[in-house]
Amino acid sequence: MSFAFTLAKLSALTLVCSSVPLYAQAPEAESSKADAPDRGVFAGDWLTIGIGGGYGPSYEGSDDYILFPAPLAQGSIGGFDFGARGPGLYVDLVRDTNAEGNVKFLAGPLVRVRTDRNNNIKDSVVRSLGKKDVAIEIGATAGVSFSKVLNPFDSLMLSTDIQWDVAKAHRGRLISPNISYSTPLSTSIFTSLSLSATHVDGNYADTYFSIDAAGSAASGLPTFDAKGGWKSYGASLLGGVDLSGDARDGGWSVFGLASYSRLTGDAKRSPVTSIRGDADQYFLAAGISYTF
Repeated sequence: MSFAFTLAKLSALTLVCSSVPLYAQAPEAESSKADAPDRGVFAGDWLTIGIGGGYGPSYEGSDDYILFPAPLAQGSIGGFDFGARGPGLYVDLVRDTNAEGNVKFLAGPLVRVRTDRNNNIKDSVVRSLGKKDVAIEIGATAGVSFSKVLNPFDSLMLSTDIQWDVAKAHRGRLISPNISYSTPLSTSIFTSLSLSATHVDGNYADTYFSIDAAGSAASGLPTFDAKGGWKSYGASLLGGVDLSGDARDGGWSVFGLASYSRLTGDAKRSPVTSIRGDADQYFLAAGISYTF
């Protein structure tokens, strides 16, 4: 299955990188409100690593679902945040120098590996179209977050990722805007709701959703010439629970993610989706992590 597709759903977890300081500032005793919030382990350098399992489509547009591992990594060193973006990495080069500020910016490079339609294709008809090469996508992420939107401990983030394939697998470009709202429900429980969409160019659409004459002969599916445009939109709900009862001391926690996306445009109309798959795509993941 495509780790770039399925684990990209876990990119919602990286929003925690900007929200964890707020998460760590969960409500304290009334007597401490006038003091600076205790950010605990998140006051300096920190790292979260985790592992879990995911359940999602075997390729983008598939109606066959499979299980797969879902790793997690994120942290901050010297005020610079970093984390996993699917099977890849992003680094926020905007250093957080004012921990108490309500507006923060992020910008930096990202790299992803896309293995969509390269392996684990359960549908034999789609598999007869042939494997796709592994793509290496290089790009950047940028955004802004606002804290204390509805309560003293929440945050609202607006961000966009853009990346290009440099491995000549699909030779395309993707743009993915995202808006997320994150808030702690207590010192131990964290939630985040994200809305996102993805726009692709013609090269990407042609690689993953077109069917040429040779592919039609091999699979029995009709030919299809996919064009670029908005590929999908969706929503994700992330939850995390610190097992010690207080996220500020780090340690063990569990997380869960439920996501829904809807393919649109030619990604929806393509026979690999409309005949052999489903435009509605669901994703579930859960695991355990450790912060220090």
